[in-house]
Amino acid sequence: MRPLLAFTDAVDWLTEQIGQTMKWLVLFSSLISAGNALVRYSLHTSSNAWLEIQWYMFGAMFLLAAGYALKYDEHVRVDVFFSKMSPKTQAWVDVFGGVLFLMPTAIIITWMSIPIFLNSYRIHEYSSDPGGLLRWPIKLMIPLGFGLLALQGVAEIIKRTAIALGIREPGKAYERPVQ
Repeated sequence: MRPLLAFTDAVDWLTEQIGQTMKWLVLFSSLISAGNALVRYSLHTSSNAWLEIQWYMFGAMFLLAAGYALKYDEHVRVDVFFSKMSPKTQAWVDVFGGVLFLMPTAIIITWMSIPIFLNSYRIHEYSSDPGGLLRWPIKLMIPLGFGLLALQGVAEIIKRTAIALGIREPGKAYERPVQ
């Protein structure tokens, strides 16, 4: 189990780096939005490219930070019964949920979105809006985001299995680093 937990540490590190990077996209997207509004209302001009880059950044933030949300247990969960369970039972529920629901969904979406991205890249697909951007960069975010989510999902399944088997303490799975 020790090598598997070392693997989870590496995945957690990668996820942390991506999550911290996505925080900058929030700032850049906000600045672009404010700048675009300022130009639109003061100079009475605008560009679809500026609108689309905001959408692309939002999509990238959402897709690439999904593993980060999973790492910190910040994903949506129906907590009615879960909160009443012991930490070991919660860990087993997370293991089975990860294996039966998260992993198949993440893997299928990753697999099925790769040809969509490749086709968009091959034909140099552009937005149909005047002045729009290339579409393949945002289409790349789908397999990349779900692939990273699957990777973090494997790490979470390993960590929860360690908790369920009593190898790891329950609090270790969700701890945020001190900043």
